[in-house]
Amino acid sequence: MRPLDGKVAIVTGASRGIGRASAERLARDGAKVVVNYARSAEEALAVVDGITAAGGIALSLQADVSKPAESRRLVEATVAHFGRLDIFVANAGHALFKPLADVDEADFDRIFSLNAKGTFFCLQAASRHLADGGRIICLSTIGTLLNLAGGTCYFGSKAAVEQFCRVLARELAPRGVTVNLVSPGFTATRMLDELLSDAERLPLIDMTPLERLGQPDEIAEVIAFLAGDGARWMTRQNLAVDGGIVAR
Repeated sequence: MRPLDGKVAIVTGASRGIGRASAERLARDGAKVVVNYARSAEEALAVVDGITAAGGIALSLQADVSKPAESRRLVEATVAHFGRLDIFVANAGHALFKPLADVDEADFDRIFSLNAKGTFFCLQAASRHLADGGRIICLSTIGTLLNLAGGTCYFGSKAAVEQFCRVLARELAPRGVTVNLVSPGFTATRMLDELLSDAERLPLIDMTPLERLGQPDEIAEVIAFLAGDGARWMTRQNLAVDGGIVAR
């Protein structure tokens, strides 16, 4: 028997990167997985096809989770299809690196509408339907501790998510629901490729004691651990998965 047999999971922003790796990893552990996407329908279907080909069960559902009504629809559609919800992984997000003086209102709204507002209302929708003993895992970033220049808007939005999780963990504890965060370090994803050139990545690798970028599947391994029974005594925690940059 696999550790997540009988469980149902939603992973937001699961068509690529860490979200995709997490959906695939949870499916390998036996969970029925909803692969959420906003615009990348073909990529999401490819994830579902890969999970199905490996013997898993998955469903792609479109929802722009920056919009509360769509977050609610995502959760309700999952419960209607699979009959329950046990694991919610809030992964969808945007990154932006600009000096504070250069961030305009449109930049701010784009980042906070998805990363902060979107996550908040995803957590609200999920917590209303999550089975007792369920798991919530949110993605943050080690940037909330590193405070690198250019990260005010992005790091601020993720700092809000960290506070949401710490408080929600207390609120859901009587139901045996755990709420934790995973904060990746510098990870080889398309998002990083879009933000930084090869030359700009070198200082980040130099900053990392293990001297390389992380891989999405390495982040997914930690998410899978938090989703499983082995993490039942862990809540309100923020795990840095970063090759050794941050020491807590």
